[in-house]
Amino acid sequence: MRAVALYGTAGALILSAMSSLATAPAAHAGSADTAAAPASAESTGTEVAARRAAATGIAFGKCAAVEQVSAPAQCGTVKVPLDYAHPNGKQIALTVSRLRATGEKAARQGALVFNPGGPGASSMYFPLVADFPEWKGLAKAYDMVGYAPRGVGRSAPLSCVSPAEFAKAPTGAPAFPSEAYKRKRIAQAKAYAEGCARRAGSALRHYTSLNNARDLDVLRAALGEKKLTFMGASYGTYFGAVYATLFPSHVRRMVFDSAVNPDPKQIWYDNNLDQSLAFERRWEDFRRWVAKHDKTYHLGSTPQAVLASYDKVRARLAHDPAGGTVGPAQLQAAFLQAGYYDDVWADRAAALSAYLKGDPKPLIAQAAPDPKSAWDNENGNAVYTAVECNDTAWPRDWRTWDRDNTALARRAPFETWDNAWMNLPCAFWKAPHQQPLDVRTARGALPPTLILAAERDAATPYPGALELQRRLPGSVLITERGAGTHGIGGGANACVNNYMEEYLLSGRTPVRRAACAPHPEPNPVSLDGRALAGLVPPLDSAV
Repeated sequence: MRAVALYGTAGALILSAMSSLATAPAAHAGSADTAAAPASAESTGTEVAARRAAATGIAFGKCAAVEQVSAPAQCGTVKVPLDYAHPNGKQIALTVSRLRATGEKAARQGALVFNPGGPGASSMYFPLVADFPEWKGLAKAYDMVGYAPRGVGRSAPLSCVSPAEFAKAPTGAPAFPSEAYKRKRIAQAKAYAEGCARRAGSALRHYTSLNNARDLDVLRAALGEKKLTFMGASYGTYFGAVYATLFPSHVRRMVFDSAVNPDPKQIWYDNNLDQSLAFERRWEDFRRWVAKHDKTYHLGSTPQAVLASYDKVRARLAHDPAGGTVGPAQLQAAFLQAGYYDDVWADRAAALSAYLKGDPKPLIAQAAPDPKSAWDNENGNAVYTAVECNDTAWPRDWRTWDRDNTALARRAPFETWDNAWMNLPCAFWKAPHQQPLDVRTARGALPPTLILAAERDAATPYPGALELQRRLPGSVLITERGAGTHGIGGGANACVNNYMEEYLLSGRTPVRRAACAPHPEPNPVSLDGRALAGLVPPLDSAV
């Protein structure tokens, strides 16, 4: 499933948009490091495109209304080759946002480029985080730069079905699907893959993680930066690591927040299986928290009792969708967010409680599809599917999927089959696939990099952070112990934020690893909206 990290105060967002005045100064274009990867048409093409972008720069101006990025942030575009093997062929324009560093000019350290993951997520909102207390120190030193990767938003957008078709509701989501239901979903997956091929045509094959990394180097050059300072979250850590492998000498500083396991054997089928298992653990964390606050929510005093309440709601919605649009799949999608972010726990528990007491309005507000988001959601899913299907070979035999997910669902029923259905179009993909890059760098090839990880993160399970550190010698791992929020930099844990800010501002890191105590659990909120518990400040410990 898509792995996107959203940050900010109250754990809700991390935005992106770019501000600047005019054309960026010419930058050192560079080339792919031959020690990391042999010369190829694509690496030569990246060098050509980066030189061109360095000479052209980005003409920033007022952001289009659709970006919802206000002044003083500004927006522009950078052109990249659709196919890096033919750098002078068809070009596509990536939208970029920037907010100039707010501090003294002498203290400016360049551009901080951010990607929130996906694949399929945009960071055009990123400049807006400069107003958040957790980011103000960095915003003084850095231009805050966001962008929409290829295929996303207005950057040569991909689409596989109509937004209305993608958003139709209510729909089912059986944890243990029947053979008839499986046949239905197989047919839908085939049709979706065919829709992607038909709508995108020959361009479809060029939406890959390798090209996302190449695009990032062209963006670096267009911004006038000799070396890249980058923060990637979730999937952004993966193509950030691909970038570090291809262009180690172009890296200034890198933060990998909530790391994808980059082992080529894990990309992407096995990573998704691991993700489904991890969501089961996080789903239990949520239910344990709800049970602890049974006096507030009355959903059960044990995790199993809370599950029974959830299943009761799920069964009712299958026969009588709330508001006509919230069925089992919409319920599932809303509560999946509790696996990503604990700051939604109180709202989700309160909505479930209210529904069982006869008030469906909170659940409808949280789970009903928003027609205004239909285009963005379909576009994001199309890019996710294209990148993951193009990146690697997937099992083509349905029996493999059926065997693996049937076995896993016995242990982890919460998300297993929904995750499988999301990825099943890759079994019927028309475009040729890549071989995943063996992400790794030689000792000393990279400057120190920083990895942030929560121990109980479900979207990017913790072993992925350990594997990334193993493959990037000199990298430092900061662990939030006992926590499971996805995307922790700039969020609720002051200890994590201190390590991140110190690294980005000075380049200093702990020797190898450090640990932070978990951020406080959410306050339970009663149905009349009053907070019932106080916060406990986090502690930290160095390792």
